[in-house]
Amino acid sequence: MIALVAGATRGTGRGIAVELGAVGATVYCTGRSTRERHSEMDRPETIEETAELVTKAGGTGIPVQVDHLEPDRVKALTERIDREQGRLDVLVNDVWGADGLWNWNTPVWEQDLEKGLKILRLGVHTHLITSHHALPLMIRNGGGLVVEVTDGTWDFNAPRYRENLFYDLAKMSVNRLAFTQAHELRPYGCAAVALTPGFLRSEAMLENFGVTEANWRDGAEREPAFAVSETPAYAGRAVAALANDPDRMRWSGKSVDSGTLAKAYGFTDVDGSRPDVWRYLADTEGGKQADPDDYR
Repeated sequence: MIALVAGATRGTGRGIAVELGAVGATVYCTGRSTRERHSEMDRPETIEETAELVTKAGGTGIPVQVDHLEPDRVKALTERIDREQGRLDVLVNDVWGADGLWNWNTPVWEQDLEKGLKILRLGVHTHLITSHHALPLMIRNGGGLVVEVTDGTWDFNAPRYRENLFYDLAKMSVNRLAFTQAHELRPYGCAAVALTPGFLRSEAMLENFGVTEANWRDGAEREPAFAVSETPAYAGRAVAALANDPDRMRWSGKSVDSGTLAKAYGFTDVDGSRPDVWRYLADTEGGKQADPDDYR
């Protein structure tokens, strides 16, 4: 299996890359942060670390520094994959990098317009650019898989305001990207699926809550929903299950969360649980009391 995980530096992208490695895939791990140079997010995680984790898990990790807003760089990446592998089986569009560019619950006219438009460039344009250049390689052999990583399924987001117009638009647009790509890829036997993790215990989120993976439950004292959070491996296992499913076309065009695929394929998070924070959030809207442990 030859995979490209665009946006594999940290969080969900890293989790997906590693779990694809665990099923033996060769994974091109792209992002902007390397050991020599970090992106403007200035976080310590690098694509080299992700690639090493992929290889440690049983696959072959290949780090490639790419800014997915630069079409020429993305084109060069896909040409390299073609030269080295001759095919592409899995494309994961997980580029984001927009943390800190918005204020929650602030109307559009009070937002910084340039930052808002940058959210759309980072969260939507990058996905379009990558698919434009990578899909010709995928459809050559057919039977491939595109995963568009977002925040919130279509059904969850549609009736809800996601607390910022630019953020809301970016995440709903990615859901739609999976739907439209599914339509265009169907004649080639390729599937496209929108996937959302739940409340993610990413590196940044653990820091935000002042906890580690060892004591993460302490974060629930600040935010009860954090008790229903999940590791990046959970979404990673969802992608690995899809990639290994010969009947994956049944999911094409759909917008699903990692918990839904966990029930369908029988995998769990690393602690053996199946967290379902989206159901928890829906049930607690309006003040309904719910025990977080009932959603794991």
